[in-house]
Amino acid sequence: MVAGCSTPVDSLVVGTMHLAKGQEFRAVAVMACDEEVIPLQSRIEAASEESELDEIQETERHLLYVACTRARERLLVSGVAPGSEFLGDLRTG
Repeated sequence: MVAGCSTPVDSLVVGTMHLAKGQEFRAVAVMACDEEVIPLQSRIEAASEESELDEIQETERHLLYVACTRARERLLVSGVAPGSEFLGDLRTG
């Protein structure tokens, strides 16, 4: 077992980015980092005010960051072009 987690070490956990918060894994794959998926296009289109749009953008950006920082050793981020505008935030210098 992983410390603080009821999941056996040699298992695969599939979940949403929301469920990854507060957890840590040896390897993480973040899938579908496409332009219309992150941020979710339907949320963007539903925004009625500029302040609401800004909040959605920041929430989605933070969600991707949290998902990607759950990996201790390996991280795979995938998607199809055009990719999410937030992918540039993940690059390290």
